[in-house]
Amino acid sequence: MKETVIEMIRHGEPVGGSRYRGHGIDDPLSEKGWRQMWESVGEHSGWSRIISSPLTRCAAFANELGKNRQLPVTIHDDLKEIGFGAWEGKTKAQLREERLEEFDAFYRDPVANTPDNAEIVMNFHARIGTVFEHLRERYQGEQLLVVAHAGVIRAMITYAVGAPADCMYRLTITNGGISRLRLAPQGVLLDKLNGTAG
Repeated sequence: MKETVIEMIRHGEPVGGSRYRGHGIDDPLSEKGWRQMWESVGEHSGWSRIISSPLTRCAAFANELGKNRQLPVTIHDDLKEIGFGAWEGKTKAQLREERLEEFDAFYRDPVANTPDNAEIVMNFHARIGTVFEHLRERYQGEQLLVVAHAGVIRAMITYAVGAPADCMYRLTITNGGISRLRLAPQGVLLDKLNGTAG
């Protein structure tokens, strides 16, 4: 039986640079962001389909790549980023200045220290786990490219390999980086992190 492969690419840098954008802010990709993504995929065309977050910083590239490689593109609403509540639109520097205790507590234990009005981390992790199970069941034996967000990729990796949700933010996911889960007979393997296609 053919292995299912799920490759995940994080969107490139959006207009406005690095800041917390959950699903409340939907800035488009900057020129640099587009370049990061095209450079990562290169000339690769081994995917059977593309599945994307609905947010512009993912879906715009997914649709362009789909046209370019003649691949079907599916938008999956549950692939949107975690909602950051009061942190939306803030930079790390701003949060360290304005909410240092809260910022440090979140990164020590994100499950127990959700920012004000943010999506509960366990709920987010479960949402992405449900997406992973859907992909595994519906697209057996296919090679998928998921266009998504740092938090989504963290959650999918930790869920798929059986790591707890509080480990999510110990993974660094780079703009335009491609990570890969291989659904092998012995279990799910993470065999690429922040790489390029191929």
